[in-house]
Amino acid sequence: MENKEVLRRIEISGDMLLNMGPQHPSTHGVINFLVQTDGEVMKRAIPEVGYLHRSLEKIGERCTYNGYMPYTDRVDYIAAMFANQGWAMAVERLLGMQIPRRAEYCRVIACELNRISSHLISVGTMAMDIGAVTPFPYALREREFINDLLEELCGARLTYNYLRIGGVAFDLPSGYEDKVSTFLDHFEKILDEFNRLITYNEIFIKRLAHLAPIPAQMAIDYCLVGPNLRACGLSFDVRKALPYSVYPDFQFDVPVGKGEVGTMGDAWDRFWCRVEEMRQSCRILRQALAQLPKDSQIMGKVPRKIKIPEGTEAYSRIESARGDMQYYVVAGPGENAHRVKIRTGSFTAMGIIDALSRGLMIADLVALIASLDVVAPEIDR
Repeated sequence: MENKEVLRRIEISGDMLLNMGPQHPSTHGVINFLVQTDGEVMKRAIPEVGYLHRSLEKIGERCTYNGYMPYTDRVDYIAAMFANQGWAMAVERLLGMQIPRRAEYCRVIACELNRISSHLISVGTMAMDIGAVTPFPYALREREFINDLLEELCGARLTYNYLRIGGVAFDLPSGYEDKVSTFLDHFEKILDEFNRLITYNEIFIKRLAHLAPIPAQMAIDYCLVGPNLRACGLSFDVRKALPYSVYPDFQFDVPVGKGEVGTMGDAWDRFWCRVEEMRQSCRILRQALAQLPKDSQIMGKVPRKIKIPEGTEAYSRIESARGDMQYYVVAGPGENAHRVKIRTGSFTAMGIIDALSRGLMIADLVALIASLDVVAPEIDR
């Protein structure tokens, strides 16, 4: 329905129209929601996107293949390693090249650390959005440990630009494995503490249980991915379903929602899935550190100037912190792509908010948005 039509109906019905955002802290980025309400009960909340559009896909069609890598950090600045990897894998498939095994392990270590970092922001801000402030600094404290590790690895704490087409920019520094192991020993205990602090907190459960449950079929219809999809009881993880990199080398579980304290697929299930995914990332990291190849090769043989036969296509899919991230690339006539298309989890998650918001209280909209873990740059590309 066009927004003008919504406004016309509001004039007839006498409902209120509220603007939430585009600078509201609970929208998790520069996003606007047009909220049609009858008192405190919402009739619908319509996402308005486009405030953060920076033409990232079009930039990818103007830069060289190597030159576009730093821009991919901006696709999802909270989980930039995954955006790096999706681009690298797509171009590597265009080139038909193999990646050194140690480089693949370095990628997995960097990405799983980044997944924990991203989920910490998600669960910390979600608790704070609904009034529980204490867990957020706890989450930030742990995230700072990871930022220190990633800074030591690549020199950056947010926009990493760590991966390269053909491998990674830097090998693991001396003693890095021991530092990551020490962090994991510490963090796994913190996860149990975090569960006692907030996940199974009685007030927190009462606030989120039964809130905005998403049936499995509805999740499929709206193309939800990642923890939002798995919270509905569907066990789809790209690392398992469409294995890539060296993920088949590792044993790990895919947490799915069970409706443990409410209805399957509700806001609490989405929170719980992210907490458990951090635990599984710890398992993957321990195995990656133990099985790390001893050679020192971190880059494959990549042409100095990458030129690919025009019209060649490639598609890559990875399991980002926000779910299935996909890159579609068509080679152009020179040193850059003719077409770049990126598909992300936040964009699809935004589509379901309108349907879920109907009949909810206004205060519940904050919890709903937070539970879907949307990041604005992923929506506007």
